[in-house]
Amino acid sequence: MKITQGQFSFLPDLTDEEIGKQVEYALDNGWALAVEHTDDPHPRNTYWLMWGLPMFDLKDPAGVLMEVNACRREHPNDYIKVLAFDNRKGHETIRMFFMVQRPEYEPGFEVIRAAGRGRTVNYTLRSYATERPPGQRYQPTGSQ
Repeated sequence: MKITQGQFSFLPDLTDEEIGKQVEYALDNGWALAVEHTDDPHPRNTYWLMWGLPMFDLKDPAGVLMEVNACRREHPNDYIKVLAFDNRKGHETIRMFFMVQRPEYEPGFEVIRAAGRGRTVNYTLRSYATERPPGQRYQPTGSQ
């Protein structure tokens, strides 16, 4: 199951050249860029680990790709995304983000259904990956 978060998530994975084009678009709009990673991509996990500091004064897409590749080397089994942040007064928000790496093995999510009072039914998502400890979550069974 492919996790679909951020822009372009229903497309094939972006190449480095395509990532560079998106970074260039963000820079042309004056947005700051950041790289984040996680081994828990639950949809409500909005706090991924930041790789380095946000790149506020960057002018060249190659700088972001350098950071993306360094993060890929350090975290080969993590999800990695690039975020573009508009820090102009009155905006101060994420304008776009997209995945640039995902593990080969993505176990997906389980929907947990619980009956509540009356006819209320509550649903919760739980990642199958959390059954295993960090660092082993995205390895196929038997390859530990």
